[in-house]
Amino acid sequence: MVAAIGEKAKEVIKQGAIKAKVKRGGMLQFQEFKVKRINIGKDATFLELWLDNVIDLSELSRLSNEYGLPFEAHNGRVFPDGLGAKDFIGL
Repeated sequence: MVAAIGEKAKEVIKQGAIKAKVKRGGMLQFQEFKVKRINIGKDATFLELWLDNVIDLSELSRLSNEYGLPFEAHNGRVFPDGLGAKDFIGL
């Protein structure tokens, strides 16, 4: 089942990356999150925005809800409220 995604999410997927303002280490910074496909199961993948840094999970959760897509950093992965990986298979 594919989640109904908004225009903001469609634009991010089309671009392949976003620069988002996040609070990191007590400072506001722009960080580049890249679109990444994650394998789950034999034939399924889901899409997420990935950053190879540590970001507070509260910031990741804020971004995930703002963009309507899963986000992952070095310290964890978050999904928009009420959604999971299965909702993003096939994007």
